[in-house]
Amino acid sequence: MKHEFPKGEIKSISGRSFVIKGDDIDTDRIIPARFLKCVSFSALGEQVFADDRKELKGNHPFDLDQNKGANILIVNDNFGCGSSREHAPQALMRWGIRLIVGESFAEIFFGNCLALGIPCLTAPKTEITKLQKLVDDNPKQIWDFKLKDSTISNQKETLKLNLEEGAYKMLFSGKWDATSQLLAEEERIKNTVKNLPYLNNFKQ
Repeated sequence: MKHEFPKGEIKSISGRSFVIKGDDIDTDRIIPARFLKCVSFSALGEQVFADDRKELKGNHPFDLDQNKGANILIVNDNFGCGSSREHAPQALMRWGIRLIVGESFAEIFFGNCLALGIPCLTAPKTEITKLQKLVDDNPKQIWDFKLKDSTISNQKETLKLNLEEGAYKMLFSGKWDATSQLLAEEERIKNTVKNLPYLNNFKQ
């Protein structure tokens, strides 16, 4: 399945949600170490939670038909802990995840997600438990996330989420997307290179 990857300003996300329950789910579980040898990230989406999925023989949330095409993941406490591998958010993104909501996130995992344009927002345990139940009770419902007021809603229920100010500004402005910013400044970069004295002297 081909996915559109995040780009530029991220102010809203809509889609179906599903739940991964459990605290301290680490990056070794999200993407097992043997997949770190990959030359590119392109095939990692197929291997997300590979060992857990093998153990559950088709009953893992990432294998259930009702969750295919969902793009919002609801998790619990300290999600993404363990090693700092960027392969974990890469695998989630390439499976199709565009937003993660949970009780808390490991700091490096949070930063790696932000660098890919995947917002990670938090809420107290009681609110996450409520959200997980709402999602489990009706997997087909559409949820709308609004960055401006940091809320997620299914039109009947609206839950307030938390996001640190720095991450909010980067997502809202599109500054998380370093590649797009670099490409947007192509002419300035070329002009700067053209006017560098040591390069011009070398050419002569």
